[in-house]
Amino acid sequence: MIRRMLAIGPRKLALEGRCHPAEAPETQRALEEVVKAFAVGYNTALAGPTGELTFPDLPRELRGFAFEGAAMSTALVDQLTMGGGRGLRELAAGAGERYIHLIHVGAGWAYARLRRRPWAGTEFAHPLLGWLAWDGWGFHQAFFHPQAVFVRQAVERRGRGSVQPIRDQGAGRALWFYAGANVARIAGIIGGFPAGRRRDLWAGIGLAAAYTGARQGPAVDELLTAADGYRDHLAQGAAFAAKARVLSGVMPSGCAAAVEAITGVDAETAADWTDGALSHAIRFPDSPDAYEMWRAGIRDAWNLRAHGVAS
Repeated sequence: MIRRMLAIGPRKLALEGRCHPAEAPETQRALEEVVKAFAVGYNTALAGPTGELTFPDLPRELRGFAFEGAAMSTALVDQLTMGGGRGLRELAAGAGERYIHLIHVGAGWAYARLRRRPWAGTEFAHPLLGWLAWDGWGFHQAFFHPQAVFVRQAVERRGRGSVQPIRDQGAGRALWFYAGANVARIAGIIGGFPAGRRRDLWAGIGLAAAYTGARQGPAVDELLTAADGYRDHLAQGAAFAAKARVLSGVMPSGCAAAVEAITGVDAETAADWTDGALSHAIRFPDSPDAYEMWRAGIRDAWNLRAHGVAS
């Protein structure tokens, strides 16, 4: 009964009427395919054992979004049935192991929907990766409540404090969709935020731009210009995307090109930056501060590459 009640129809996540349309039809199609893949993952996970999910009918480059959706519905069921995270553990033990970042993010959507602090009563979150749930929380809030997040710049009570930078990175990812991947619109919205919040929004933009690969060539160059002053945060987000893509074993050409344009290195090197920074940060107590050390380490790697000096 719970699983049937949680199923979502195609209009629930539709970009039309929620987000600005992209100028180029191919960009709009790419963004819509992402949302459809998320919905497929979400509904499929409600229908059967999560450990057996592979999404063979979806193009390989879209399966990460499907696992993100599957993690949301699985986490919802876990929470509503007091499953203690069993479903998420099963999801991550199968093919989902290659999408572990997306699974943590997808679970964050569920906690935002239930207005519960991530991982309450759940045994699943990996050290440091668990904080990615707040990224998913931020995406959920911005996607479903764009006026509150992007116009009124509101932050939910649970999303404030030490987790807000992570939450804002997720909101930045959602902004990529809300703005139709239009760089001028993105820059205008971020520019309206207090200066202290812009960097995390740009990190989210870098992550979404690189992982979706929906804009290439001159559009990415325009993005670099618009993010002047926040290029290291943009690169950190793109490096996160590179790591997720490399781990999945699927590197679409558009994603590889976006990563290289934003970070100045190939996707494998950018992914190595995240691993190196994580190996240092994980030595410290698992906390938002350690998560921020992880992100800062990636920015240092980019600064060393770009300017020969760490920030």
